[in-house]
Amino acid sequence: MAKRDFYEILGVNRDASDEEIKKAYRKLAMKHHPDRNPDNPKSEGLFKEAKEAYEILSDPQKRAAYDQYGHAGVDPQARGFGGGNGGFGDAFADIFGDIFGGGGGRSNVYRGADLRYNLEISLEDAARGSETRIRIPTLVGCEACDGSGARKGTQPKTCPTCGGHGQVRMQQGFFSIQQACPKCHGTGRYIPEPCTTCQGSGRIKQHKTLSVKIPAGIDEGDRIRLSGEGEAGVNGGPAGDLYVQVHLKAHPVFQRDHDDLHCEMPVSFTTTALGGEIEVPTLDGAAHLKIPAGTQTGKVFRLRGKGIKGVRSSSRGDLLCHVVVETPVDLTERQKELLREFAEISSGNAGRHHPKAQGWMDRVRDFFSE
Repeated sequence: MAKRDFYEILGVNRDASDEEIKKAYRKLAMKHHPDRNPDNPKSEGLFKEAKEAYEILSDPQKRAAYDQYGHAGVDPQARGFGGGNGGFGDAFADIFGDIFGGGGGRSNVYRGADLRYNLEISLEDAARGSETRIRIPTLVGCEACDGSGARKGTQPKTCPTCGGHGQVRMQQGFFSIQQACPKCHGTGRYIPEPCTTCQGSGRIKQHKTLSVKIPAGIDEGDRIRLSGEGEAGVNGGPAGDLYVQVHLKAHPVFQRDHDDLHCEMPVSFTTTALGGEIEVPTLDGAAHLKIPAGTQTGKVFRLRGKGIKGVRSSSRGDLLCHVVVETPVDLTERQKELLREFAEISSGNAGRHHPKAQGWMDRVRDFFSE
């Protein structure tokens, strides 16, 4: 049976780039691999066909011969192309490292880890914005060896076991398994003379002090990202980021609810009964609030615009004042006498002076009379 055109098998044009060919093969290999298709008897043949096409087209010399002479140009018996897989074996391993989690031993440059720092700030600092300094432990590049891990005057060497790939392959029948090199632990290199400062790691533990700008309106749980202030990268890789996680300290007066503030206001029962004006705190100073006569516990007064303008808000929130009627304590005899007189006078018209209590008593009587 005549072989199909290799470009047709991979589904690419004849002028396709190496990356396009590799991408097409990777897609087919994942689709037709026998281990992924145990119930499809055709999958093994399709997989082998794609593998052969990629083996030829991924090698510049073999591809040129195929383009000029067709299948005859790459037939080992016809033209003597029997000298191993060339660069295909490495590319094949790279692809299946991607598919099955092996991993990219070719690139020995790694980005540093991201870090998180929990920062407690006051409600006032969160509302107005501020700047603070923090001290964090991290890994930084070793200055003694410029991050190479090798003693000054020496250089890391290519690992002889894996040839610098960082991975070795074990052949199990048709399938090639890739794993981290046991000598260099996946780095692709080894250090004959390690730096005495960092012991060959290229990084050292250190504390550094950073300035953090806290934007006005930041809220509980918000994060501030400091780019490049995380751990140093490996082998010259970029540093990670530092995420400052904001937590608000408990406030003695206010409780924050997004852009709104809440506070409880103890008010004397004479003020709530007769009405009056009280002074309430805000983040901008004191404000005056009129209390209507007959105000009850739990009544909420809203002071618009006295809350917080959030980071993503266009206007300030409100301050909600919750009234708590305060019962007087440590009464003098004269005060007690007046209260008894007040209670005696009020008892003659309880429905008028204590409508809630009267209504509640009526409901209680109705409940027990059923």
